[in-house]
Amino acid sequence: MNLDLPLNEYTYIAFDTETSGAYPVGYDIVEFGAVKYFKGEEVDRLQFLLKPRELMSDFIIGIHGITNQMVENAPTMSDHIHQVHAFFKGSIVMAHHAPFDLGFLTIDFEKAGLSLPTEPALCTSLLSRKWIHGVDNHKLQTLIKHLGIDGGQAHRAYDDAKACLYVGLECFKKMGETATLAQAIKSQGKNLWWKDYSMFTVNDQNLKTMIESINTKKDLDLVYDGGSAKGETRRVSPIGIVRNPDGDYLMALCQREQTNKRYYLSRIKDVGIVY
Repeated sequence: MNLDLPLNEYTYIAFDTETSGAYPVGYDIVEFGAVKYFKGEEVDRLQFLLKPRELMSDFIIGIHGITNQMVENAPTMSDHIHQVHAFFKGSIVMAHHAPFDLGFLTIDFEKAGLSLPTEPALCTSLLSRKWIHGVDNHKLQTLIKHLGIDGGQAHRAYDDAKACLYVGLECFKKMGETATLAQAIKSQGKNLWWKDYSMFTVNDQNLKTMIESINTKKDLDLVYDGGSAKGETRRVSPIGIVRNPDGDYLMALCQREQTNKRYYLSRIKDVGIVY
C-alpha cells in the first residue's frame, strides 16, 4: 500500500485485547474491543467477551476484572474471528504495546485459515515516547490522565481501544498536518507487520515442536546456546511463545532452577518433547 499519503487519508482501527495469560499459544483472548476511525469520526466499533480454553487465575482476573463466570457462556474467538478479519480489512491498526495484541490475534487468524492483514501497524506506546513528553511513564492510563481524556474503565478492551485512539491522534497532531504514514512508522522506531507475528507459516521445526509441547502440556528437553548451562540439555515446562521485534523467545519454567526464563529462539539449538 502507499505509505506516503497524509495521515488523515487512512482509516484507522484502534484495538485492544484482554487475555487469559501473558503469552500467545498458551493463552487466549477473553475480550476484544476495537474502534474504527476515519477523517475525524468514529465510524464503527466491535466489542465482545470470549471464552478461553482454560479457567483464568486469580492473578489474571485481578488485572482486567473479567471473571471466569463472565465468560462461562461466552462464544469463543473462533465464532468471531471472521468478523474481526473483515472489520480490519484495508485499515491501519494501532494498539498500545501493539506486539502483544498482534501476537495473540495473528494466531487466531492463522488457526482459522485466514490471511494476515498486509497493512502496517502502529504502536501508541512507541509513538508516545517520541511525541508526548513531560509524563512519568508511557503507560496508557498515565497518558490519558496527562491529556485530560476520559479513559473509561482501565483494562477493559473497548475503553482501552478508544483511549489508545486518542493517544494516537494526539501523536498525529504533534507530527503536523502534512505528516505521512511512512513518517509515523519511522518515528515509532520499529516496523510492525502482521506477518512477523506468524506462528504457523514459519518453516522452523523447533518452533513447531515448541507449539506442540504447549498445546499438549508436555515438557521439553532443549539445548540452549547461553546461560550457565550453555550447550547442555535442560528440561523446561513451556508457558508460551512471543514473537517480538527485539527477539522471539520461549517463556518456560526451568526445572533445574524452578524459575521462569526467556529462551530466545535464535539460541535454541535443539529441542524435543518429553513423552
